Order: sequence, then C-alpha cells, then structure tokens
Amino acid sequence: MGESLSGLKRSHLCGNVTEALIGSEVTVMGWVQRRRDLGQLIFIALRDKTGLVQIVVDGNTAPEDIFKKAETIRSEYVLAVRGEVCARTAENINPSMKTGKIEIVVKELRILSESETPPFQIEDNITVKDDLRLKYRYLDLRRPCQLKNLVLRHQVVQVIRNFLSDEGFMEIETPVLGKSTPEGARDYLVPSRVHPGKFYGLPQSPQLYKQLLMVSGMDRYYQIAKCFRDEDLRADRQPEFTQVDMELSFVDEEIIQDINERMMQKVFHDLLGVDIQLPLPRMTYAEAMERYGSDKPDVRFGMELKNISSIVEGSDFVVFQSALDNGGSVRAINANGCGHFPRKKIDALVEFVKTYRAKGLAWIVVNEDGTLKSQIAKFFTEEKMQEIVDAMEGKPGDLILICADQKNQVVFDSLGALRLELSRQLGLTKPDDFAFLWITEFPMLEWDEEENRYVAVHHPFTAPMDEDLPLLETDPGKVRAKAYDMVLNGYELGGGSIRIHRNDIQKKMFQLLGFSDEDAQARFGFLLDAFKYGVPPHGGLAFGLDRIIMLMSGASSIRDVMAFPKVKDASCPMTDAPGAVDQKQLDELAISINEAVVKAAEETEA
Repeated sequence: MGESLSGLKRSHLCGNVTEALIGSEVTVMGWVQRRRDLGQLIFIALRDKTGLVQIVVDGNTAPEDIFKKAETIRSEYVLAVRGEVCARTAENINPSMKTGKIEIVVKELRILSESETPPFQIEDNITVKDDLRLKYRYLDLRRPCQLKNLVLRHQVVQVIRNFLSDEGFMEIETPVLGKSTPEGARDYLVPSRVHPGKFYGLPQSPQLYKQLLMVSGMDRYYQIAKCFRDEDLRADRQPEFTQVDMELSFVDEEIIQDINERMMQKVFHDLLGVDIQLPLPRMTYAEAMERYGSDKPDVRFGMELKNISSIVEGSDFVVFQSALDNGGSVRAINANGCGHFPRKKIDALVEFVKTYRAKGLAWIVVNEDGTLKSQIAKFFTEEKMQEIVDAMEGKPGDLILICADQKNQVVFDSLGALRLELSRQLGLTKPDDFAFLWITEFPMLEWDEEENRYVAVHHPFTAPMDEDLPLLETDPGKVRAKAYDMVLNGYELGGGSIRIHRNDIQKKMFQLLGFSDEDAQARFGFLLDAFKYGVPPHGGLAFGLDRIIMLMSGASSIRDVMAFPKVKDASCPMTDAPGAVDQKQLDELAISINEAVVKAAEETEA
C-alpha cells in the first residue's frame, strides 16, 4: 500500500541538492537505489533522473514510526522525503557522487509505492540479456546510462530545431496515413474500415509530401519525422525510426551540404565539445569504393583496398584468372603488423569473407626476415610474389589479404567488411574520434537481376548530373546522380539529393525504371499532377536521428538510444506486439487470416 502525496510538494530534484543548501529544509522524491542498515543509522541512496542523494534516518533522533518505516524499505521503493540538508563528515564524503558532500537528515518519510524485487539490478555495467532488459524496458530506462542516452537525444533535437529555425526553416507535420508506393523496402500497411479492401501505407519517409510542400512555396521545410520500413533488422535498423527530414527550394548540392555540415558542427560542439573542421571532406562514390570497398567508409584508419589485377593477370592461378576473364577484379588489403596471426585466425578471416559471397581469401605473410609465405606461392614466381608485396607496400610482419571475383561488388563488399573486422580486432579506432565526410556522385541506377530492370539507387525523383543527361539514352548505368550522403565512422548519417523538377527527365526516369505512363500515374499521380503547376528546383536530405545519437553516445545499437525499441523479429518483448486481434475487428476491416500461412510461419519460427 502506498501513502498519499497530499500536502507534500517536491522542492528539489535529488541531484540538485548542493552544499549551498546546507541548513535548509528540502523535499525530494525518487526511487531507492540501495539501503544500508547500521543499527541505529539507516542510509538510503535516493535516485531520480538527476542522480543520487543520501538520506539519513537516525534512530536516536528520528520519531519511532519513521525509523520503523525506514527499516521496511527495499530497493526501488518510491519515497517522498522531507529533511534538513547537512554536511557529511570528512570521512563520509563520496567524491564519486555529485551530491557526495551532503546528506539529508529525515524529518518526514512517506513510502509512496512499494516494489517487488527487480529481475536485474538497476545499475550501469550489469551483465543481463538484451531480451530481459527489453521485456522490462521501464526498469532498464532507470539505469543512468540509458537515461543519459535519452537526455542526449532530447538535447540534439533541441539544438537541431533551434538551428533550422534560425536558418529560415518551418517545421511542418506530414501525414502518417498515406498512399502505399512500393519501390524498395516493403511498406507497413494499415487497412481502412471505411474503404473495405483498401489500405494506407505508413511512410518510409515524407519524401512525396515534402516535395509537394516545395511546390506549395514553403521554401524551407523540416520535420522530426517517424518513419516505418518492413525490412530485416540489424544493430542500426528498426521497423520504426526517426528522421531529421528537410527539403529546400532554389538550391544546389553545395547549399544543402553547407547548411547540414554547419548543423552537425553545432550539435557536436554544443553537446560533446567536439570541434568539427569545415568544410567536410568530399569523396566521390567511385573513389570510396576503390579505396575502401564501401560507400560509407570509415576513414579513421588505413588498410585501403588496392587493385592488383594488372599484376596477377595471365597467372596460372585459376581463381584469379577466371575472375579477370569474366570482367571481375583482384584486389587486396595490407593488414600491417598482422603477419604473426596463427593459421587458425587467418582461416577464420577466410570464413568471414564467405558471408559476403566471396569464394575465399588468398593471403601472403611477409616474414620478419623478408621471406614470403603463402598458400598461392606455387602459382607465381618469386619475382611476381614480390611484385604483389611491393604494390601493397608490404614490409616484414605484414599480412596481405587478397580477394578475387567476377563481380566487383563481391570484392568490394568482402574486403570492405574485412578491413572493418580487422579494425575491431586490432582496436584501431576510438568511438570518440569522429571522422565526417560527404560521399557524392552516386550511381543513379543499378541493374536488378531478379526483376531484370533498372532500379533507383536512391528514389525515382533523384536528378541526374547535368553532364550525364545524354547517357540516359545511351548508357543509363553510367549516369551519376546529384546525390550525397554524410558519413561518419563507417555509418551513413544521412543522405539526400537534388530532385528532378523537369517533366521530360522525370518521364524518362520512369521509363528506365520500367514504369508505363499508367503505372507512374497510379503510383505517383498526385505528385506528377502538382508538378504541372510550377515546380521550383529543389532538394533535400534526411538524417537518421537514432543513428546520430548512437554514434554520439558510443552505444553499440540504436536500440540503446530509443525509449521502446523492437527486437530482431520486429516484435516488442515488453508489450508482446504484434498480437492477435478479435474476429470482430477483422470483420469490420474485411480481412480474413490465411491460417496455412500463419501455421507455416509458426513452424519456421519454432
């Protein structure tokens, strides 16, 4: 049973009781972190979102009813305490606590709410399974580290809002219930009761609406937008996530990049004390792939890819030659100082790249005496082996790792992921070392072998670079887009593009994507109709807010910076969502459940 709060008002938060209040009476409220019973003295560490303060109940001076009540208190009880702020004795000062020089001697104590024993300790640095933490997320959020992440999230949003307002942006909300326009990731669908058999699509981004706002003359729009994608999850993916979304009229890439890098500069300076030098480095997509095997490279360390195709061409090693004969490449990285890796560890790296569709990994160890050891040595002369090592700037103690495939993307993916894995194993980076850059000139289109057609790398409204316009007719796969991503430490923070505002180019884009005029009108008719009435040149960008906070806080997953995240199968352990609904609700929505599909899914899950 909990006591009433009637007649008692909180005067201070726990972490804000300071030495300046010594001799004053205060009222604090919060949760019991721990209780120590020393006989006639009971010490209680009381916690709220600002920190801890020590409460003292002295059996020699406190009323008997208060002392007996204090003896019943356990961890996570909710208390209201009125008392006098006193200085701690010198031997009892706790320098690790913000309030470590004072304590509150109790005059009045109320137990507002009791608590069962929590399933895990409410402390940082505990070892507990993620599923248990997320099932009891409301307890997990009481831990200081989790609270700190949400405070940082709030602060970042406040800085962004103020910055964009000062830059002339308006915050405008766009609909959550919209039209499903499937192109890329799957939409989450919401059935309509009023229109049986029809569905809304939850937005993967506010893309179409924000372009309509530019047609409306809003000039500069932004929104902290909740977005949804029905896709497989990773550490930095969730089915629902938050974007810092923006769109601007009468701008080019440089203007958008300037605004956004200044915004990130302010966020990192104001909240982390990190000074980001501007302008941020620019790197083309082609250069990023050649050097790092990734369009979101981590440039905090070297180990760059090098193309050694011309060196090994014409060799007797069938793996290399087959890749080259079929239009592929042979590339390598130099893991400096890793020549001491045991064979078992090298074999583990071979297995690692196979998860990226590589068929294997060749290696060369440069021994301390300069001799070479390799499983492919028998296919090359000593001179050719040394030529490979020299091309890779190999020196004694190095490990050269080589990948070949008829598809360049497989080589890029494999070596790009391998350099990141080696960086993790070797501890080459620090989470508080922030390396920003822009990646530009992305391909506009890529060929989808399954659908046997081009698909948009970003979306169908991304504008091609002016000098590449003739290639739309002759070689669409070589067309570069006016697209740009801001990258930080191997993660895409955000991406955007200049949009197509010319009807002839938009029509050609739809044709290349395999859309007939009727298909385009059915999917995007409301936008195309709006474009008939005067559309300004415009462009935009969207940041992943969750990912920004993850990197700023040093968290390993965006789940740790979201209040109530989902787990890997897009379910919520705390609420058991998604769940079954009543038949009556299904009937109202004209929906029937295919039990065979449900049963098959349950069997697969089991």
